[in-house]
Amino acid sequence: MLLDAAERSLRAHGVEQLSLRDLARDIGVSHAAPRRHFADRRALLDALAESGFVRLGAQLRAAVDEIDDEDDLPARLHAFAWAYARFATENAALTGLMNSSKHRPGATAVAEAAAAAFGQISDLIEEGQERGALEEGDPEDIGLIIYATVLGITSMVNSGMIEPGRLEGLVDTAVTQFLRGARPTGPR
Repeated sequence: MLLDAAERSLRAHGVEQLSLRDLARDIGVSHAAPRRHFADRRALLDALAESGFVRLGAQLRAAVDEIDDEDDLPARLHAFAWAYARFATENAALTGLMNSSKHRPGATAVAEAAAAAFGQISDLIEEGQERGALEEGDPEDIGLIIYATVLGITSMVNSGMIEPGRLEGLVDTAVTQFLRGARPTGPR
């Protein structure tokens, strides 16, 4: 209940306005009650970021699993990228918090949740390499390229630089271009 209220507040007012005292008031408990669950505001923000990564990971997994043909790497990468883009634009403030929290010293649970969510792209890259559909190389580094591209697109949509109606087409183009550039150039 407290995390749900925190996410609503984050969405409405941003991370700077999020306070344990205000959340307690919003959900009708004493101002000290949230401290039974979270030692301080940072602990609440970390829990919110971790929860976001767990939810994102589940959505990414579900999107990829919806593709009937496990051999259809392009469809699976498109599904992954589009699921991320949809999550990132529908949850812009949460995504910003997640991204700013995952590398903070001491945020081990957040980093682990992020690694679990994004480890899926490395798995897809490895599968593509094993099948000869993608150039050899570090799957994590290669996956980071497509993630960074889609992150950039969603950041531009979230900041108003790109019209939201262009999101799906740009993500589709990004994945198509990635696949074209990442396919092997010579005999294996």
